[in-house]
Amino acid sequence: MVVAGLSAVGLAALAACGDAPTDSGSDNANASFLACMVTDSGGIDDKSFNESAWAGMEAAKAENDDIDVKYKESSNTDDYDPNLQASVDDGCDFIVGVGGLMAANVTTAAQANEGIGFAIVDGSPSDAEGNPVETSNVYSIQFDTAQSAFLAGYVAAAQTQTGTVATWGGMQIPPVTIFMDGFAEGIAKHNEDKGTDVQLLGWDEAAQTGTFLNSFEDAAAGKSTSDTFISQGADILFPVAGPAGIGALTAAEEAGDAVNAIWVDTDGYESTEYGSKLITSAEKGLAQAVQDAVQAAYDDKAGNGTYVGTLANGGVALAPFHDFDAAVSDETKAEVEALTQQIIDGTLVVESPASPAAS
Repeated sequence: MVVAGLSAVGLAALAACGDAPTDSGSDNANASFLACMVTDSGGIDDKSFNESAWAGMEAAKAENDDIDVKYKESSNTDDYDPNLQASVDDGCDFIVGVGGLMAANVTTAAQANEGIGFAIVDGSPSDAEGNPVETSNVYSIQFDTAQSAFLAGYVAAAQTQTGTVATWGGMQIPPVTIFMDGFAEGIAKHNEDKGTDVQLLGWDEAAQTGTFLNSFEDAAAGKSTSDTFISQGADILFPVAGPAGIGALTAAEEAGDAVNAIWVDTDGYESTEYGSKLITSAEKGLAQAVQDAVQAAYDDKAGNGTYVGTLANGGVALAPFHDFDAAVSDETKAEVEALTQQIIDGTLVVESPASPAAS
């Protein structure tokens, strides 16, 4: 089953995340359905996927008085199994694990508790080695963010003044490298169509090798990595690293007007304090996807279905240019609109080894 009609994450829902307690409790006295979330590392207010997923949980509760929500926060991967088991023990009817790193943990928990519905964000049922596993009660929420990142890469190539841009990731896992692949292909498209020679530091798409922190929390390492790329001539940074990506934004801010950035997952202009440095963002509509999944579970229609967000269904998107609207030419805007439509109608295919397939 595919949940359709995904829209961009709402600002009000995102704002609600900051007020959530560390282990939120049930407060809907009349609710009969409890949906629970286990975060990835980085915190509930990570300005990225945890925060967006919780916004979706809160939105599901706001839309249906019979649904209540709570979450448990993971500091690291060792917390996944205890938090999943604690959610089972709490009597949760539906449990959402946020992050592809949790896929095997969620799968194991689901197999041991077939009467409970589960979901994986940015992943699908698998074993510890990453091999696919057949389940009846794990819903997969994925996004083909290579598409939105392609548009971001094209914009970066159009906007760079030095002819050099850079990307780096938190960890070398599919939900990260899919952004980097799309970004690289967008740059290549601009070079092909416009006769430019923009260089990308930090990721070799053909070799599938690049720069990674092995952390989604180390903003200091993110800053030092970004400083290195800036010293090598990069004037646009594309961090794919959750909270660690803030390090790129602080590096860009310290570099002055010459260096800017592009965010991922959420519209960084709204979710971070560095909107003045962000040209745009390669978004995925995680909040709405999670909200839809919770409602589908409530309706007993989630099961082992799969949702894949794309440009066509609104699940991924290029965010507005905000403060950079005047800096991006009408020509570039028109080209981005045309490329978007070409991807939607299938005449332009953006491919990544990490791209999910709808089922």
